[in-house]
Amino acid sequence: MDRVIEKKRWNSKKTFTLVGVTALVLLIGGSIYYTSGKSKLNVESERITISEVKKGAFQEFIPVNGVVLPQTTIYLDAVEGGRVEEKYVEDGAMVSKGQPILRLSNTDLELSLVNQQTAVYNLLTQMQIAKNAAQQNTTQKLNQKTDVENAYKEAKRVYDLNKYLYEQKAIGLQEFKQAENTFNYQVARMKLTDEILKQDATSNVQQVSQAAQSAKGSQNALNVMRKKVGDLIVRAPVAGQLTSLDVEIGQSKNKGERLGQIDIISGYKVRVDIDEHYISRVFIGLMGEATVANQNYKLKITKVYTQVTNGRFQVDMLFDGKVPDGIRRGQTLQIRLALSDETQALLLNKGGFFQQTGGNWVYKVSSDGNTAYKVDVQLGRQNPDYYEVLSGLQPGDKVVTSSYENYGNMQELVIKK
Repeated sequence: MDRVIEKKRWNSKKTFTLVGVTALVLLIGGSIYYTSGKSKLNVESERITISEVKKGAFQEFIPVNGVVLPQTTIYLDAVEGGRVEEKYVEDGAMVSKGQPILRLSNTDLELSLVNQQTAVYNLLTQMQIAKNAAQQNTTQKLNQKTDVENAYKEAKRVYDLNKYLYEQKAIGLQEFKQAENTFNYQVARMKLTDEILKQDATSNVQQVSQAAQSAKGSQNALNVMRKKVGDLIVRAPVAGQLTSLDVEIGQSKNKGERLGQIDIISGYKVRVDIDEHYISRVFIGLMGEATVANQNYKLKITKVYTQVTNGRFQVDMLFDGKVPDGIRRGQTLQIRLALSDETQALLLNKGGFFQQTGGNWVYKVSSDGNTAYKVDVQLGRQNPDYYEVLSGLQPGDKVVTSSYENYGNMQELVIKK
């Protein structure tokens, strides 16, 4: 006979479906529950840095490096080119003014000197010959004048005598006129002779003056040439320490080429490199501080080089007051260059947090020290040690100042001790 078979209300398929839906609902509910509040992250206290906000003296400064240089440096250039024949002193030696440093040779200059000397000697010889000729010419003219004077006197004697005899009717008119004409002729010769001698004297003076000027010019040219040859011996223009002498025997040096330099050891300056970002804030008179042998020394900017090279510009600084003992040329000093006056401000230690927050917020530690939560802040000026806090924090507050790189968008840190 037929039997009624009961229909099963739950089978395995429906059971698995119901379990899956329930698990999904629980997962979504848990996610909503855990994300509905603040996101938190556990951090170990040993792995973070906590700094206390405090009020104190603040000064904006930047760390820069400077190289010690002599206060005055005289560059040594080759006035004339040539081949290095001798070195009289070595690099680093102390030299006195005018002391020979090295000797160059230049056959072209030396040959030019010989030619110039020969030209001057020839000119002087020609001048002497011309002078002798002028003197002989003048002597001849003076002899001629003597003859003219003698003839003039004789003609005047005859004229005076014949004039008297004519007046006494002792001679005729023809004889008197002949004596008169002869006398007038000698008078004219006398005047002409005086004029010739006067012109000759003037001409001699001009010739002597021109010859003297020509000789002076040639002598000056010779002196210049001698100086050029003399410049082949390079001498110290001032007393000091010879440095950077870059010459070797046999080298050829061009005219104007840098040979070395002489440092006048009367004081030191410091040549400082500064990032171009600060060029508008750096000026003459700005102060800095350097530590040498555990002592602090003040420096002042005395010159600003505004030319920017590779993103940096340079300034010269002098020690303001005492100069450190034993500093040497080329020594590097670390200087704290002040960009502002010292003022009272709210200070927060510098740290890695700034890279992630840009100074807009920080993790402030709770009063019990167990948590740290986000707070908005405003930071102002900074130096290598501190940020200036403008708002968002108070003296005594504690802040996590280490890097926030691994914290993501966490709103709160749970500090595990």
